[in-house]
Amino acid sequence: MLTATPAPARRAVATLPHYFVPMTFNEGGRIDSGRVRSSRGGKGAAIGGGAGILVLLVYLFTGQDLSGMFGGGEPSQQESGISLEHCQTGADANEYVECRMVAGAESLDAFWQAALPEQADIEYRQPGFEVFEGSVATGCGDATSAVGPFYCPPDESVYLDTGFFDQLETQLGAENAPLAQLYIVGHEWGHHISNQQGIMDQMDRQDTGPESDGVRLELQADCYAGMWLSHAANTPDPNSPDNAPLLKAPTQEELTDALDAAAAVGDDRIQKGAGQEVNPEAWTHGSAEQRMRWFTTGYEQGTMAACDTFSAGQL
Repeated sequence: MLTATPAPARRAVATLPHYFVPMTFNEGGRIDSGRVRSSRGGKGAAIGGGAGILVLLVYLFTGQDLSGMFGGGEPSQQESGISLEHCQTGADANEYVECRMVAGAESLDAFWQAALPEQADIEYRQPGFEVFEGSVATGCGDATSAVGPFYCPPDESVYLDTGFFDQLETQLGAENAPLAQLYIVGHEWGHHISNQQGIMDQMDRQDTGPESDGVRLELQADCYAGMWLSHAANTPDPNSPDNAPLLKAPTQEELTDALDAAAAVGDDRIQKGAGQEVNPEAWTHGSAEQRMRWFTTGYEQGTMAACDTFSAGQL
């Protein structure tokens, strides 16, 4: 889960020596616009107005399902959101952010379809992915754009308002760049992988601090995002006639954009941006340094074993 709050001015982050070709989608690659749902929140709330957001936040941070306590509300009215019908090729993904989400989802599916059975002996289940505007009804409760991108375990779906990418730049001080956007999608996909591993059922969601289970879960998602981006340019696209990858490899500058995004959502950066003193014992997602380091670990080592933050001694 990534939540936007004001952040200080942008600063330099670490770099990764790797590829030197532009990170774009191969223009001739074919993508399926039906892979991603799109909606716009209307009136009504499945469990009663602001209570829906409360239920969602309680679930995400504690794992406790409170939806039964708020019965009797009218179902949320979801309208059609951004049209995705124009998302057909890699060229569309290079031009439109909503098409980038479709292509990103297909690249993530292709990678984890092979990696999860091979490295963890688990059959991959595709998560749902919904791009929404305003508000959205989920298996965890109702949410608005203010919640930020998140993964809901009960319905195994990722939810994202692309307006968050503007907040990433204006409020959090990171570049609203394609690879930064894809890092965020890959992070939420990482939560789905952790969920399939059964990790979410075993962790202590109420614990906080720099070594807490919550921080370990978030850093694992960062590591899985780095792992995907490390292999994406070598992952065949099943929709391509010649099995060419959807993604080209990233440049150093693009990798820095992704690292910058990881740093921007560090707990210490967010606390400072909110005018608070840095309090590690309140952390739920990890520091900027931790998040960059674990993304780098996934990118450089490229294995699920390297991303086992729950077995790591010191984070």
